[in-house]
Amino acid sequence: FDPIQENRLLVDRERFFAIMMKTALSATGRYLKQTDWLLMLCCVGLSSFSTLLIYSLYVNGEVGRLNTVLVQPAMAICGVAAAIVLSKIDYHLMARLWKWHTALCYGLLLLLFPFGVQRVEWVDDRNWLPIPFLGINFQPSELLKISFIITFAYHLSRVKENLNRPKQLLGLLLHGAIPCAIIHLQGDDGTVLVMATIFASMLFVAGLSWKYILSVLALIPPAAIVAWNFFLDDDKKNRILAVINPALVDEASSWQQQRGIIAIGNGGLWGNGIFMESGQFRYVPEVYNDFIFTYLGEAVGFIGSVAVLVALAFLCIKILCNGLRAADDMGKYICVGVFGMIAVQIIINIGMCLGLLPVIGVTLPFLSAGGTSTGTLYLAIGVVLSVYMHSGKDMLFA
Repeated sequence: FDPIQENRLLVDRERFFAIMMKTALSATGRYLKQTDWLLMLCCVGLSSFSTLLIYSLYVNGEVGRLNTVLVQPAMAICGVAAAIVLSKIDYHLMARLWKWHTALCYGLLLLLFPFGVQRVEWVDDRNWLPIPFLGINFQPSELLKISFIITFAYHLSRVKENLNRPKQLLGLLLHGAIPCAIIHLQGDDGTVLVMATIFASMLFVAGLSWKYILSVLALIPPAAIVAWNFFLDDDKKNRILAVINPALVDEASSWQQQRGIIAIGNGGLWGNGIFMESGQFRYVPEVYNDFIFTYLGEAVGFIGSVAVLVALAFLCIKILCNGLRAADDMGKYICVGVFGMIAVQIIINIGMCLGLLPVIGVTLPFLSAGGTSTGTLYLAIGVVLSVYMHSGKDMLFA
């Protein structure tokens, strides 16, 4: 035993850890200067609040498995890491690699036809893919949203000058119709609506002629009549009628929405507290999923609900601001696509919970429970941050 040698080793070890810590702090500081840290902070704050809400439901016995609670922070942590990695990759490279991620996403999506499973027994869609040996399910259509935004932005940037020519427009329509058709065949019309919104918002910002826009608007009423008479089943019709007048349908068709409205009203101005007494909350089944906003309204009341809506609005505005500072059209289209994806989910989900829109199975971004949804949202934020970090511009709110 040599005490002098031992002391040298201790000093070297301390010096090594000090250098590593200094390097890590320096790298973190440089990254925070380069990235849109306010956007990331908003996402992390919403995910943290979501975890708190879901944990309180678990404490009150409304969530059967602790795993449902743990998935939320675990996927948020993994999502933040993935977003950081994606933000360092130039979005132009992501676009050039479109063949690879498109093939992967469509391959996973097509696997749902032979291997897809239902999340719950009373839902008729089969859009979940079981992962062998892990005992968890994955929703490929969520991952396809990100790939579609990147590839469609790339497609638009390539044909922008000839966008309104019939040949180019037909190609763009096929680009948007194919994923919507496949997902519709799997019974997930909520995701179809989100994909259609992404497609329409990006196409509009790219400069679609008003003659096409007005033509589509004129076709909506007759298309709705045809869909009602020939394509919608009784369940979907009842969901729509439940919004127009709950008395027109049986109690089961409007029961979930009516209980959700009662829950929101029960919260009053300030709410009953996140950790309510066990058994006090007995309104909406599986409230931690699509109807998390009803529990939010009961727990934190009108004031807390408005605060969450302000945070979600800030998130959407930041994404649009990043699109405004983008270095090129493709970066702008990507940000608009992510904005469309998140904004329409917020509108549909809250509309469902307030009884203003039919129940269609769309999650509330960053708040509803679900590993696939949370992870996908952070991937989308990572792509937006890539646009931000590779633009080299400064502006207000950036």
